[in-house]
Amino acid sequence: MTDIVTITLNPAVDLSTSVERIIPVAKLRGISQRRDPGGGGINVARVIRRLGGDVCAIYSIGGTTGDLLRKLLEKESVASRTFAIAEETRQDFFVSEISTHQSYRFILPGPQLNESEWRECLRLLSAIEPFPRFVVASGSLPSGVPDDFYARVARIAKQRGAKMILDTSGQALAAAVAEGVDLIKPNLREMRELTGHEPSGAAEWEAAAKALVHGGRVAVIALTMGHLGAAMVTKDRVLRAQPLAITPLSAVGAGDSFLGALIWQLASGADLEQCFRQAVAAGAAALLHPGTELCVPDDIKQLAEQVVLTTEALA
Repeated sequence: MTDIVTITLNPAVDLSTSVERIIPVAKLRGISQRRDPGGGGINVARVIRRLGGDVCAIYSIGGTTGDLLRKLLEKESVASRTFAIAEETRQDFFVSEISTHQSYRFILPGPQLNESEWRECLRLLSAIEPFPRFVVASGSLPSGVPDDFYARVARIAKQRGAKMILDTSGQALAAAVAEGVDLIKPNLREMRELTGHEPSGAAEWEAAAKALVHGGRVAVIALTMGHLGAAMVTKDRVLRAQPLAITPLSAVGAGDSFLGALIWQLASGADLEQCFRQAVAAGAAALLHPGTELCVPDDIKQLAEQVVLTTEALA
């Protein structure tokens, strides 16, 4: 039985390189080359697999890039259930500038899916037997997919007794929350879009999360706040973590690493404090590596010892 299934409607092959300096017009020669499978749910699955979890990734594949994506995931021993689309799977491009330690992220347009293609994803999920305990939907929705797609995923998970975990933005997030989900992992921009508010500090951001949880549509909110740290809000308590003192080399994959470690711990039966500690450590660990490498277990283990948590019980 697969404990965890991830869903990625808009996956990518991520190409990363480094150059000494980025200047216009000149021919810039990269000194490295790396290709990784990418997209929210795929990255989450990669992290879970690295940490020893049992996971299967559902995602679309199109053209030669789609074939490459599947092969890259096979190299990382991530099980796949794919559905074919007519258009080419997208590619993204990441460049690290050595002289300034700055990173540049080029996100290319994804393919457009027709109705039969996105419905095939729902069919693949519904057909899994035995059904997983956790369904994780992560990433943006490509053109052609309705805003309520993740709400439909949540409905399937609910009917089959699985936990629904979501990391997305905009109308797709709002529609799924209206349907009801078990856990969301917004960053500050996504939280702003969802609530329509502009809090001025960590306490106000947490208050917005509390209001959502007490509204009954979300059981847990894992809120990542950048330089303000992170918070996990449930109906009974708030867990808080300050950001770790590290020198980041890249911001790529930090949120996916956070979520992957969190779900891995949830599936292992750990308590919320342990889940949150590992998630914070994994998000920070992803920052230690350039390009699209994500977190690695040894870094998570070391950083987890540095995470300081505080707890507030809620009446």
